[in-house]
Amino acid sequence: MYAPRSTQYTLNVVYDQTNFFSSFDFFSEADPTHGFVQYVDAQTANSLGLAGTSSGGIFMGTDSTTQNPPGGRKSVRVTSQQQFTHGLFVADIAHMPGSICGVWPAFWMVGPDWPNSGEIDIIEGFSTQTTNSITLHTSAGLTVNNEGSDPSTSLLGSDCGPSSTNAGCGQKTTDNQNYGDGFNAIGGGVYATEWTSDHIAVWFFPRTNIPADVKSSAPNPDNWGAPLAKFSGGNIDGFFKNNQIVFNTALCGDLAGNLWTSDPECSALAPTCEDYVANNAAAFEEAFWIVNSVSVYNQAQ
Repeated sequence: MYAPRSTQYTLNVVYDQTNFFSSFDFFSEADPTHGFVQYVDAQTANSLGLAGTSSGGIFMGTDSTTQNPPGGRKSVRVTSQQQFTHGLFVADIAHMPGSICGVWPAFWMVGPDWPNSGEIDIIEGFSTQTTNSITLHTSAGLTVNNEGSDPSTSLLGSDCGPSSTNAGCGQKTTDNQNYGDGFNAIGGGVYATEWTSDHIAVWFFPRTNIPADVKSSAPNPDNWGAPLAKFSGGNIDGFFKNNQIVFNTALCGDLAGNLWTSDPECSALAPTCEDYVANNAAAFEEAFWIVNSVSVYNQAQ
């Protein structure tokens, strides 16, 4: 059961179309996950129409016109300048990259000296995936449970820092409206992530079911019921600190590329992920984010 708590939050910062691109930095180095992608700087993103505002939100896209781009397809990855330890992170997202072969989109948080300051993957999936995966990554030593999670969510692993892989501790969800094509079909919704000393929990609210306290900027997780995924039972503070907020759309790489053959639909289209991404520019027309806002709240003392 999800036990109610007495928690109040005060607004720290809101990122929206008025300040998003002055508060987030563009990452333009080589992809750390070895993808067939070129992350571009702000000037390039603007000139190519890969970043800007759209329908009142922040647009971050992927090149969908260039055939056989040398070195990878151009895309966007941005990181908040501000770091956070604890908080309630409320992201209103109207559109995310669709369930497209080769894409690997993510909305996540990460600290310096990975994985020693932790990583929280709030939205993540690849290729034709239809439901969200929520995962924590840490240095060795953190073990969690998913007590209090929605009953439909399953824990894939309790060890958040396995020494042999980068798998982390993940929870698999089952609602096909919380990710990719299904998410976009309903106009998106709100993801809320609560990070305390006790737990890290993630809720998803479809566009038609956003709580009134969220809409009024007075969020109270006690009113929301069981989260989509909750991680607890371990020393959260010993493994998570100083995280920045990240949005990106990767292509191929360590996940979508290495698991290409595990998806019959995608592997039937091309022998490798890189071949498909290079030769099918128009397939990535829906590989974009529109983020209405990200609001960060501090827990009242």
